[in-house]
Amino acid sequence: MAEFKAALARAGDVAFAEIETGVRMKAQFADTPIADAMLHAVRGGKTLRGFLVLQGAALHGVNEERAKPVAAAIECIHAYSLVHDDLPCMDDDDLRRGQPTVHRKWDEATAVLAGDALQALAFQMITHAQIEADNKVSLIASLADSAGLNGMVGGQALDIAAETAKEPFGLQQIERLQSGKTGALIEWAAGAGPMMVGADDRPMRDYGRALGQAFQIADDILDIEGDEATVGKAVGKDEDAGKATFVSLLGLDGAKRRADELVESACDALSKYGDDAETLKEAARFVVNRTH
Repeated sequence: MAEFKAALARAGDVAFAEIETGVRMKAQFADTPIADAMLHAVRGGKTLRGFLVLQGAALHGVNEERAKPVAAAIECIHAYSLVHDDLPCMDDDDLRRGQPTVHRKWDEATAVLAGDALQALAFQMITHAQIEADNKVSLIASLADSAGLNGMVGGQALDIAAETAKEPFGLQQIERLQSGKTGALIEWAAGAGPMMVGADDRPMRDYGRALGQAFQIADDILDIEGDEATVGKAVGKDEDAGKATFVSLLGLDGAKRRADELVESACDALSKYGDDAETLKEAARFVVNRTH
């Protein structure tokens, strides 16, 4: 676990430094509140998605220098999604990663623009990666798909629909919702390493798919068992709103058992990599035992 935590921290440092360079690189607008809000949005996260990119790249012979723009890109997309998700028109949250949300620290217009700019920066960053042009195109196209209507945005839309549904969503609907809202970007991050070299990305995507659902179940558990100070955001909101979650549908113990099963599936998907994938296996175990 120590090796995993060191690799996770390293991923955070690498991704943030790359994003900061990207934000501050052009002087024309780098001194605006939007630039500060962008950096505020990416600061302080777990950087799990960037970690998955770097680890998957290393498994496929791509060093950190070549992979870091791709790791930074997925962190930009994730941060943009959180900035918009926190807005009053969506979840209306005041706290994110233990800090005021962007629209609370600045204003709603700044939050919208900072999110827009982070999304644009993500795709620009992938163009800077030192990989074959065809593989860059594959990364960009697949990230657009995973972040858009077929992935994260589609899942977010279902999440909003769930709030006003006449009947609470069932398990299959929740699995579909979360495979987009949370799972799509995690699955993409896991598969980015092999995509950088044009290799088969199915084992890593299988790993990422299981990891993404385990991550969401752990989030649902934290919404019940966690406290705001540790989690870094409001807790208990889903239960208060009467929304269906993995916990409400499976029960607390059932949700924990399902998360453990998914961790086992994620680790099994990595069997072809042998001991080289041990840090990724530790990541799966971390996901279901985290406190934030």
